[in-house]
Amino acid sequence: MATFADAPAGNAAAGEKIFRTKCAQCHTVDKGAGHKQGPNLNGLFGRQSGTTAGYSYSAANKNMAVAWGENTLYDYLLNPKKMVFLGLKKPQDRADLIAYLKESTA
Repeated sequence: MATFADAPAGNAAAGEKIFRTKCAQCHTVDKGAGHKQGPNLNGLFGRQSGTTAGYSYSAANKNMAVAWGENTLYDYLLNPKKMVFLGLKKPQDRADLIAYLKESTA
């Protein structure tokens, strides 16, 4: 499997479109916004999986015990088994979404 280091450069504007069509139904990125079906992603980078305050995670997500970053997100977004979402198979889509999340969740 290719890694984030092998991924094409991400485009945050394209990633925002992907977020709005594939992710926004279940997630928010705005600081202080509530949770939806999935947790608010603000402050995502560097946070350990399953630790967002006020959100009830599955045991599987808590037990993943990964720190979210470009590499872990790139791998996870290919086949996120802990969500209803089926994933992003195209490396460019994953790179674009990560570029958007880096900007919007900081």
